[in-house]
Amino acid sequence: MFPTQSMGYDRAITVFSPEGRLYQVEYATEAVRYGPLAVGVKGSNGVVLAGEKRAPHPLVDISSLKKVLLIDDHVGTAIAGLHADARKLIDQARIRAQINRLSYDEPIQIRSLVVDICDTKQLHTQYAGARPFGVSLLVGGIDDGGPQLFTTDPSGSFWGWKATAIGKESDVVRDYFKDNYSPSIDLDGALKLAIEGIMKARGDQGEVDLTEKAKLIEIGMISSEDKLFKILPTNEVEEILRAMGT
Repeated sequence: MFPTQSMGYDRAITVFSPEGRLYQVEYATEAVRYGPLAVGVKGSNGVVLAGEKRAPHPLVDISSLKKVLLIDDHVGTAIAGLHADARKLIDQARIRAQINRLSYDEPIQIRSLVVDICDTKQLHTQYAGARPFGVSLLVGGIDDGGPQLFTTDPSGSFWGWKATAIGKESDVVRDYFKDNYSPSIDLDGALKLAIEGIMKARGDQGEVDLTEKAKLIEIGMISSEDKLFKILPTNEVEEILRAMGT
């Protein structure tokens, strides 16, 4: 994956290679690339986040795995990469969101929340004795600027998106979104496109019971009407998949 000559420059996060690269940041990015897929689609009246759950062992209770989580009433996140690292960042984001409510009596702006997360990520690329967070987060919600969708990178960089994917097969899904996304898409269209993206990445896996398939997909969404981020229960996910004929 990485050339042999990189050895020696990846012993500490503070060491640049002769080409100006930080190899540990690139290793963290690889951890994200091999994580289960997460997708996000922004519509004209809301945002959809969805993720694929993969059990590390057949005896693991799949319901105990969380792919989409709530940060505040108006914002949620989907994970790709190391869940332990994500848990730390999400806990910090929840605290930051509540501090904003207590200080200013209003929900935090999505971009401000993303910047705070990425400031923490960037610090862990700069100081010895630390390692980068091996996780990317899709952050979606609604604030005064309308529907918002961002990704955070292990390096501390972030981008705003109309539709995107992180994790395994994310390149395939982004290409699919590029060909099928429309700026006029509404929340229902965003939901349909997000699920189609996940199915595109899964490919043909043979006959799978619809109930079991619904357990492997987690969906969170927020509408401009109520501005409340909700994570759909498994039975609603199953109904959506049945309606789509997947």
